[in-house]
Amino acid sequence: MPDGVNRADHRPRYPEKEVAVVRLHYDFLLWLLPHVAGFSRQHRFTLGDRIEALGIEVLEALVEAGYSRDKTAMLARANLRLETLRYLLRLSKDLKLLTVRQYGHAVETLAEVGKQVGGWQKQQEGKAVRHAPP
Repeated sequence: MPDGVNRADHRPRYPEKEVAVVRLHYDFLLWLLPHVAGFSRQHRFTLGDRIEALGIEVLEALVEAGYSRDKTAMLARANLRLETLRYLLRLSKDLKLLTVRQYGHAVETLAEVGKQVGGWQKQQEGKAVRHAPP
């Protein structure tokens, strides 16, 4: 059994202090990547690759924000990538690469990720105001 996997249910084990939004987006990627791999060859290497890259870029930005003192730029980048990802997933649904149900799941999950990123951004803005020189 690989390290980082819970032997009882084969799901990844997460560090206790990991930011919840990172975990949520990571789990979303575990769901998304196999679905994108199933895209038709015609769309797999264009739309599919871009969706995968954006999903991973969001994860990278969230992890970087978790380790950075100034989180605002990385959270803004994550938010922009999330919005682009939403549009590409919508395009995938319209091209019938994702079912309506799969698209619904993706949109609901990304809405929750976006909500958590937005809350994190507001928290950071509040810290910036409190620590600003008079």
